[in-house]
Amino acid sequence: MKKLLIIDDEADLRKLLTDYFEMNGYFVMTAKDGNEALRKTEEQPDLILLDINMPERDGLELCRNIRHFVSCPILFLTARVEDSDKIVGFQAGGDDYIVKPFGIHELGARVEAHLRREMRSQHKASVKFNGNLVIDYSARVMYCDGIRLSFPKKEFDIIELLSTHPGMTFDKERMYEKVWGFDDRGDSTVIAEHIRRIRATWKEHGCENWIETVWGVGYKWRK
Repeated sequence: MKKLLIIDDEADLRKLLTDYFEMNGYFVMTAKDGNEALRKTEEQPDLILLDINMPERDGLELCRNIRHFVSCPILFLTARVEDSDKIVGFQAGGDDYIVKPFGIHELGARVEAHLRREMRSQHKASVKFNGNLVIDYSARVMYCDGIRLSFPKKEFDIIELLSTHPGMTFDKERMYEKVWGFDDRGDSTVIAEHIRRIRATWKEHGCENWIETVWGVGYKWRK
C-alpha cells in the first residue's frame, strides 16, 4: 500500500483528499502546518502533496527543508500559475504543480503516474559509460572518478533521460514532457536552468561535460 502525506492548512481539503485516496487504496497521513509535516515526513511517505500558501512556514520553505532527506515526489498544490513561481518551486525541489481548483480525478491520475515512474526507476541497474563515469539509476547518483555526485530529483531525471538515449537530440519541449510529464508545452527556461546546474556540479568536481547543446534545437548526451 502506497503512503501519501497531504500537507495543507485547509481542513476541508485535507478531509476531501484523505477520503478520495483512502477509497483508492492508499494509506494517507495529513499535516496542517510545516512543523507537523516535518514530524510526519519521518514516516518516509511515497509521495507528498504540499500546499504552498501556509501560515508560518510556507510550502516552498518546507520543501527546501525536507528535500535533503526525502527523495519521494513532491507535488505542489497552489493557486499560483506564473512561470516564475514554477521555476522557484522546481528549484526548491518540487516535482509538479497542481493548480487550484483542480479535478480530483486528474489529481489522482497525476499521483498514480508519479508513483509508476518511481517504481520504474527503482528497477534500473547501474550503467557504466566509460572508465571514469558510472550512473547508478537505482540509487540515483553518479560517480565521476570515484567521486559520488548527488543531484536533486529533476536534475537526475534529465541526466537519466539523456544518458539512456546517448546521441539522441531532445528539444526542450520534449524534455519537459518526458521529465515533468503533465504540461502541454515545454518550459525552456526551466530546462536551461537545470542543465546549467548539472554542468556546474560536474565542473565543480572536475567531471567532463556529458550534455551537449544542439544550438537552436535542444540537448543530447555525448556518445
